Amino acid sequence: MKEIHVDGIVPAGHYVPAIVSNGTLYISGQLADDFKLDMTGQMAEVLSKIDRILTAAGCTRSDVAMCTVYIPDIRFWDLANCAYSAFFGTHKPARVIVPTRELHHGALVEISAVAEAH
Repeated sequence: MKEIHVDGIVPAGHYVPAIVSNGTLYISGQLADDFKLDMTGQMAEVLSKIDRILTAAGCTRSDVAMCTVYIPDIRFWDLANCAYSAFFGTHKPARVIVPTRELHHGALVEISAVAEAH
């Protein structure tokens, strides 16, 4: 296994931002850094982090096979879907959006992903 670290992405717990194992990149759940941002702003920050992790692992967005998107309320589904669609463009990874009760630090979104590593 190979740990993936990215400057400026420092986990708050006992985990790494991502790890490559057997040709698969597993990206840990990513939160925004600024919890005062609205859903659109937090989605932009989280997707940017995912993009930076992909790049650090030698991957691109088109390598992403699966994403799990956690939101604290179903009312955010449309906003999350819009930002997600814009980020991936014509590439459509498998995905689930999970409405939860609340996220750590009051975040409005957390995203984890799985990608094919090269």
